[in-house]
Amino acid sequence: MLTDDATAYHRATTTPLEKTALRRALKRRRRLLSPQAQRLAAEKLSKRLKALPEIQRAKRISLYLPVHGEIDPTPIIPWLRQRGVGVYLPVLRPLADNSLWFVAYRPDTPMIKNRFNIWQPELRFSAQRRNRLPAWALDTMLVPLVGFDANANRMGMGGGFYDRTLAFIRLRRPAPRLIGVAHACQEVDKLPTEPWDIPLSAIVTDTH
Repeated sequence: MLTDDATAYHRATTTPLEKTALRRALKRRRRLLSPQAQRLAAEKLSKRLKALPEIQRAKRISLYLPVHGEIDPTPIIPWLRQRGVGVYLPVLRPLADNSLWFVAYRPDTPMIKNRFNIWQPELRFSAQRRNRLPAWALDTMLVPLVGFDANANRMGMGGGFYDRTLAFIRLRRPAPRLIGVAHACQEVDKLPTEPWDIPLSAIVTDTH
């Protein structure tokens, strides 16, 4: 594990200021990875994901388009499509409080950049019900993260998008399997947790 500001901050992180500092340090870790290291990590991640029974069984999977050094899950897309798996992307819901739609991602899906400068399916396309699914209808979600620990706790970007979208899981309704994906260097010994955090089912990295 790397020795840096993240290592110093994670041990007893409780205050919002400390969490912000930890998030900043972990984001810096992944940004320092070279383009070559990023490509290699994406290839290794894809191989590990393909070996998972829950990925092999899935019919509807959501993933994301990476930004700011996030590990890239997209190399698995051709393999999924060959197997007839529906691939979906998160889309910021218009006029909603920081929650997400999950919209079909096909070769002909029209794309735009959202307010965070992230590519997503175009809103008119996304608004058509035949092009999207509620989160509970997905089999598996590949979830981005900033940091994680051995207990599958996740630190996100801080916007709460996934936590709000997946709040229904607390009511014990049918829910997708949540797989966090990350670079191995994003792991810390222990992350602070909040009551509203949605736990992950598993975490997969480029090394484990």
